[in-house]
Amino acid sequence: MADAPIKPLALTLGEPAGIGPDIAIAAWLRRRELNLPAFYLLGDQAFVAQRAKALGAEIRIVPVNASEAVAAFAEALPVVATGERATAEPGKPDASSAPAALASIRQAVTDVREGRAGAVVTNPIAKSVLYRAGFRHPGHTEFLAELAAEDGRVPQPVMMLWSPRLAVVPVTIHVSLREALSQLTSELIVSTVRIVATELTSRFGIARPRIAISGLNPHAGEDGSLGHEEQTVIAPALKALRNDGIEARGPLPADTMFHEAARNLYDCAVCMYHDQALIPIKTVAFDDAVNVTLGLPFIRTSPDHGTAFDIAGTGKANPASLIAALQLASRMAAAKT
Repeated sequence: MADAPIKPLALTLGEPAGIGPDIAIAAWLRRRELNLPAFYLLGDQAFVAQRAKALGAEIRIVPVNASEAVAAFAEALPVVATGERATAEPGKPDASSAPAALASIRQAVTDVREGRAGAVVTNPIAKSVLYRAGFRHPGHTEFLAELAAEDGRVPQPVMMLWSPRLAVVPVTIHVSLREALSQLTSELIVSTVRIVATELTSRFGIARPRIAISGLNPHAGEDGSLGHEEQTVIAPALKALRNDGIEARGPLPADTMFHEAARNLYDCAVCMYHDQALIPIKTVAFDDAVNVTLGLPFIRTSPDHGTAFDIAGTGKANPASLIAALQLASRMAAAKT
């Protein structure tokens, strides 16, 4: 049987005024050195060319269809048009920013779902800019889940931050701490960990994932003296997961889960709220952590940083996290399911 044709990765433009275009250009310039998988950038060719000029980048940019991207990638940065122009200057979002960013995301998802691309890789968006334009989702993750809906059913998206040294998942995501406490249930923990376990096997090649489950309260509640959620919410979830045959340990004190020796005992740490998970990974892997959305019918990765308006267009943006996101997306797309 002939090998299936290589599919390129669909890379979104992100916020045009941010560093997304900068790091896309920087990543392409390092394609041979790092043997990067072929990708195309979804956006406005004239805008990308203008940003490359501002950066002083010697780069050829060509308009292509997704099917032409792999052939073009070796000699030029392939750009697939979305139909939305971008006019924002570096660090200065304008009225074109939100339509350009959202069109890029929508087209990337369509390309993957229709078989033209192997995975979606998203550059950073500026949620405040999108909110002013009427965007109603807390972030990328929730918007992607809506785009993934089938027959009116929206999948549960699970946000993983991954690096070679640590992988973490928050059970509750882009909500206030008060709201996170009200959202946290045994059922949500169970559904989240099931998705994590399934995709660690299918997409990361870990036959029997070891998952560490944090407590919610200091010292994991100290047997109820510092809070009861470990006993009433987390322990029942752990019982259900173990009944499923999932290797889940906990609830563990969050303040002792992330030193090097502890990290060697698990493949992923599942934490109860956003900062409980993201503070440790941004401490140990700030430059090369990758945001991965699990639970979707397609692969999505993203650099784990923001738009960095203050350095957009200066050439100072570090493409390391985007490069890691491209490499991980390619690895996941190639994994046997």
